[in-house]
Amino acid sequence: MLRTTANSCWQKRQLFRGWYSSKVENETSRKESSSTKDTKSSNKEQDWKRYSPLYETDLQRRAIIDSMLRINHAGEVGAREIYAGQLAVLRGTSIAPVIQEMAKQEEKHFACFENLLYERRIRPTLLMPLWKAAGFSLGALTALVGEKAAMACTVAVEEVISQHYNDQIRTIHENKWQDEEALKDTLREFRDDEMEHHDTGIEYDAESFPFYRALTRVIQLGCKAAIEITRRV
Repeated sequence: MLRTTANSCWQKRQLFRGWYSSKVENETSRKESSSTKDTKSSNKEQDWKRYSPLYETDLQRRAIIDSMLRINHAGEVGAREIYAGQLAVLRGTSIAPVIQEMAKQEEKHFACFENLLYERRIRPTLLMPLWKAAGFSLGALTALVGEKAAMACTVAVEEVISQHYNDQIRTIHENKWQDEEALKDTLREFRDDEMEHHDTGIEYDAESFPFYRALTRVIQLGCKAAIEITRRV
C-alpha cells in the first residue's frame, strides 16, 4: 500500500515537472518571438524614417540621390527596350545570343533600380512611355540597318551610361556620403557591366560600320538630352 502511494506521488511530481517545464519553454518562446517582432518593427521604422522626406535633414543630398536613381531607372528601361528592339529584328541570327546576354544584365539593373525607387519613395520619370517607345524604336531601326549598326548603337549608348555612372560614383565619393557606400558599390558593378557591353560591341565590328562616327555621335547626343530631361521631369 505504501509502495503504491509512493509511486502515485512520484508520478504526480513527474507530471507537474513536465507541465511546468513545458510552460516555461512556451513562455520563453513567446518572449523571443515578441522580441524578434519588435526588432523587425524597429528596423522597418528606422528604414521608413531614413528614406522619408519628413525625416530628411540634408535636403540637397536627398534631391541629388533622388535625381540619380530616377535617371538610372529610366536609363535601364531605355536600355532594356533597345535590346528588345534589336532582338525583334535579329532573333535567330548568330549575334542574337550575344544581345540576349546583354539584355539579361540590363534586366538585373532595371530590377535593382526599380526596388530602390520603391524603398526610397522616389517617383519614376513622368516620361517613361516616351523612353520605352524611343528605346525600342532605336534598337529596331539600327538592327534593320544591320548587325554592325546595332553594335554601333550599343557602343554609343553604353559609353554614355558608363560615363554617367562614373560621374555619380565621383559625386558620392567627393561628398563623403558614407551611408551611400552600398549604392556606390552597386553603381561600380553596373558601370563595369556597361563597359563590358561597350567592348562587346567593338568586338563585333561596330567600328567597321560605314557611318559609325556619325551614328554614334547622334545617338550619344540623344542619350545626353534624355538624361537632362529626365533630371527635371
